[in-house]
Formats: sequence, structure tokens, C-alpha cells
Amino acid sequence: MSGINIDEPRWDQGTYMGRARHFFTTTNPLNLFATPSQLDNAKLIVDKYRSGESVNLSDDEIWAAKHLYDSAFHPDTGEKMYLIGRMSAQVPMNMTITGCMLTFYKSTPAVVFWQWINQSFNALVNYTNRSGDSPITVKQLGTSYVLATGGALVTALGLNSLVKSMPPLMGRLVPFTAVAAANCVNIPLMRMRELKEGVSLIDENGNNVGQSTVAAKKGILSVCISRILMASPGMVIPPLIMNKLERKGTLRRYPWISAPLQVALCGVLLAVATPACCALFPQKSSISVSRLEKEVQEKINMLPNPPSVVYYNKGL
Repeated sequence: MSGINIDEPRWDQGTYMGRARHFFTTTNPLNLFATPSQLDNAKLIVDKYRSGESVNLSDDEIWAAKHLYDSAFHPDTGEKMYLIGRMSAQVPMNMTITGCMLTFYKSTPAVVFWQWINQSFNALVNYTNRSGDSPITVKQLGTSYVLATGGALVTALGLNSLVKSMPPLMGRLVPFTAVAAANCVNIPLMRMRELKEGVSLIDENGNNVGQSTVAAKKGILSVCISRILMASPGMVIPPLIMNKLERKGTLRRYPWISAPLQVALCGVLLAVATPACCALFPQKSSISVSRLEKEVQEKINMLPNPPSVVYYNKGL
């Protein structure tokens, strides 16, 4: 039997390149084309390997099965996830939604429709990838969905009214501002339990040493930064290109090109930005014990051989 640790990523998560390679594999849209029988076979291989059974496969074949398994099955429950809620659906779904938000940004009904579609997709992704240990309640999901959608709409419609007298480029950048604002509302609300009760802390040996709201805040801030930076290339570069084409008169001559061109541009940019920004911060993040809240420091320092650094899951 091979000696690989199938429960850890294939590449070193202590380096940015290792994390980037992991997320390029996880978000690969080609995984969406795997048939149900291919997914079930990948699950069978992973389950057999974990139980110690002989699978008679090379390391590369085992890792290929693991990556396909990770792309479709929930890490905690083992259930097959909704197709468009999987990480491998992020690029094709976001490129379509983002491209349409950037194209149809002037009409109020269109702004309402596409911001609503975007937040509905985000809610489905959050529900599909919910933690098995700390599941998102229906009330929590609904509250986050309503407030994030409301925040995005208020930002988009409010800014649209303010930029009417400004250069056209300012109007094209409104969707990005609305999405950034919605992320700042949505992510903390979805993880409200962590903000109230704290996130689990472990030492270097994997032992649970406490809960910390300070670590939770740090993790949520990291995720907010990653999500906003992830959206930036696809929501900033296409408007710059389209603004230039508009000044040259290209869009007047070929008005039909706007939506497909922006969807395609978003696809190329998101294919790189999604895994690149997911990898910015380690999934297993560290924090010095001296930076934790006082009562948590005291609890950890009472342990035999207390650690000076602890670790927590920052989330995605």
C-alpha cells in the first residue's frame, strides 16, 4: 500500500505555491464533466484507501481519485454536493453572472435581477459547503441572504444615481463596489456563530486547546479580503477594456459583442484569480497565543508545555 496521507492536500500548504496548486486542482471546471459513475468510483477508491484496503493503483492514480472526490463530495458529511454549489463550478457560474452584471448595469430592473441572481448563487454555495460540525441554520442562511442582497442593491442603485454625471467608467465599476459591499455583509453573517462562540484552536499535534473569537475575526477578515481580491480582476479589467472600446465606437458598431466578450474576459481572469486568491492565506492559519483574548491565554498557559502558537481553520 502507498504511504501517502490522503487526508492532507498533496502539496505543501505552508507555501503559497503549494496552496495555489491545491486550489487550481480543486477549482478545475473540468471536474464538472465527470459522470456519476466516475465520481462513485473515485469515492470507492478513497474509502478503500482510508480503510487500509489494497487499491492496486499508483500514487498519481490515487491522488487523481482524491481530487475528483474532493470536487464533488462534502468533506464532513461525505454527501454528493449540488452541481453548481461545488468549488469546480465557481469559475463557469461566476463568469456568467459577473459578465452579465457588468453588461446590464444601467437599467434598474437589470441591476436588481443580476444582483439577486449573484446573491442567490452565493447562498447556494454557502449552504452546499456548510460545515458538518457547525451547520448553517435556515434562519442564519435566510438572514444573510436577505441582508447581503439588500446591501448589494442599495450600494448598486445608490451609486448608479451618483455616477450619472461622472465619466462612463465610474458607472461600469459600480457592480464591483456592490459585490465587495455584499461580501463584507454576507461572510460575517454566515459565520456569526464563530464570532459569538469562537473558532476551535489546536496545537501543533492537533489537540484542541480552546475557542477564540479573536482568531475567528482574523479568519473572517482573511476570507473577506480573499473574496474581494478574487472578484477584482474580473470586475475591474473588463470595464476598462469595454470603456476603451466604447470610446473607439466599437460597441456602437457591434452592440451584440458586449455580453459575450465580458463573460469570456471574466472567465479567463476568474480561472486564475479564483485559485490564486483562495491560496493567499493558509487554510490552517496560525496565531500567537499572546494575541488571543486574556481568558483564552490563561487557559492555554495552564496546560503542560503550553504552545506559544496555535492554529485554526480560517474557512473559505
